[in-house]
Amino acid sequence: MSPLNLSLVLASVVMIAGGQLLFKLLGARIQAGVPYLDPKLIGIAVGAVAVYGLATVLWIHVLRTLPLTKAYPFMALSFVLVPLGGILFFSESVRLPYALGITLIVAGVILTGWSGTR
Repeated sequence: MSPLNLSLVLASVVMIAGGQLLFKLLGARIQAGVPYLDPKLIGIAVGAVAVYGLATVLWIHVLRTLPLTKAYPFMALSFVLVPLGGILFFSESVRLPYALGITLIVAGVILTGWSGTR
């Protein structure tokens, strides 16, 4: 995978994770009693959908040039980035088994990415 393609794949993954974190923020604000028609709440919703939409367009662009078998394993990184965002932005916590699972996901992405270049 070329550095450009790798960058585009990773950008898509980061955008997907960012969209998930925005959806979490949206849910937290609704849970806190912010009215549905609050302009800030609407802004968060529009931002989340826009980020997801742009990520989808980018992903389609990536899949024009890369086989799905090479690109898709990187999507598993969203299972790493979203919980990290939950920890950083929402004071969530994870237990050791979850952290070990994240480590296995990263190892899997490295193995599939590395084997896909041979």
